[in-house]
Amino acid sequence: MIPDHPQRDYRDLNVMVMGLGSFGGGLGVVRFLNDRGARITITDTRPTEKLTESLAELQGIDNLQFKLGGHDEADFRSADLIVVNPAIRPDNPYLQLAREAGVPLTSEMNLFWQWNPAPVVAVTGSNGKSTTTAMIHTILQQSGRRAWLGGNIGISLLPLVDQIQADDIVVLELSSFQLTDLDRLQVSPAVSVITNFAPNHLDWHDSLDHYRWAKQTMLRWQQTTDIAVLNGDDTDVRKWRCLGRRLLFGLTDHGTDGVFSDQNGDAIVRTDGEQQLLPLKHWLKLPGRHNLANALAATCATLECGANIQNIQRGVEQYEPLPHRLQWIADVHGRSFYNDSLATTPESAIVALEAFERPVILLAGGYDKRVDLSEMAAVISRRAKAVALLGQTAGTIRELIDRNPALTCLTSPEFDSFRQAFDWAVAQSDPGDVVLLSPGCASYDWFRNFADRGEQFVHFVNGLKLKRPPT
Repeated sequence: MIPDHPQRDYRDLNVMVMGLGSFGGGLGVVRFLNDRGARITITDTRPTEKLTESLAELQGIDNLQFKLGGHDEADFRSADLIVVNPAIRPDNPYLQLAREAGVPLTSEMNLFWQWNPAPVVAVTGSNGKSTTTAMIHTILQQSGRRAWLGGNIGISLLPLVDQIQADDIVVLELSSFQLTDLDRLQVSPAVSVITNFAPNHLDWHDSLDHYRWAKQTMLRWQQTTDIAVLNGDDTDVRKWRCLGRRLLFGLTDHGTDGVFSDQNGDAIVRTDGEQQLLPLKHWLKLPGRHNLANALAATCATLECGANIQNIQRGVEQYEPLPHRLQWIADVHGRSFYNDSLATTPESAIVALEAFERPVILLAGGYDKRVDLSEMAAVISRRAKAVALLGQTAGTIRELIDRNPALTCLTSPEFDSFRQAFDWAVAQSDPGDVVLLSPGCASYDWFRNFADRGEQFVHFVNGLKLKRPPT
């Protein structure tokens, strides 16, 4: 019998963790299972040397068996339970072997959902979900309610689930991968926030329709008492069906209940036809209209969770940018350096470019997720002073930029390393310019993950502080 309730444990069950991962999910599962007496096998296609950081986090945990650098078919047939990393596609042949053998499959997020006693506010979208999630959490902390932050933002709450009480509130960022598996539980958050929708991860989902279906899991299983906070500016999202109370947010006023920006950047908060104005743009320290949209969404969601205007003001004013999300790193020799490594979609790179009025030297490109890069290339050609092109998509982006009649941007040669690209970008810059890492593509070709890419960028910037100004 596989436990599905906190009063049961996993004592003496053979549980396989498939895919250790790099952002806490796999580690969280291992700690959770170990505390409940499971016999754990960790299997990952990556070899030991590629998992050193994650493996170091498991030091001191006994009763672990490792199968690294590949999988063993027999393990998938003999396990009592398999916890699958969300990045692994459901049609993986090893998972098919497990299904044929009758072995149940689950995921870190599914386990958390089954054991968590508190209401959930969850955020998904193609862009802006991490910032919106963290801002919601910051505001709710100001309200005096104990709030927990986790999910795709890189924090596993599963090892802490026994500490969460029913009157707490859990704030989660949910990816399309996590939502694909959550659909099997037929659950939706108490408050669902959809930041936007644009093509992404089509190398995993195979089609835009399946990607949309995954995101709509947030709304599919709603109760009438639940709440949906939808981006009214997104022509796709605002048509999504929901069973709960429907609220919109947007940079334009859609005249419905929700939270909208006026021409001055003030927030119009409208409930049952009555409205008030909040100086939201004045409170917000983050650059760019996209971050104003994120703050509008966070305001709308937290008001529904009991936060008041003073909580929102303090939360928005005190909010600090997350690492790798349009994060200011330093001003060096008159140049401002920003790390936006989490910009793994073309749309996110576009909004980052449009956040600055100063000249921008951009570092863009990376792993090819089979999404259309033409609009990103067009904006680069108009808005960037120069672009250092990275990874698999470098040639594609260059070709798209060169086709654009509005070309004002200098494009780089092809590079063999990130160091070369960074040095070239700095060489093209002048005092007063912004040097921006906002790739618009995933990181898997040159880096372990987006965090590795961002950390290398920060390391290079810190090295500049010790050098003489460029001539």
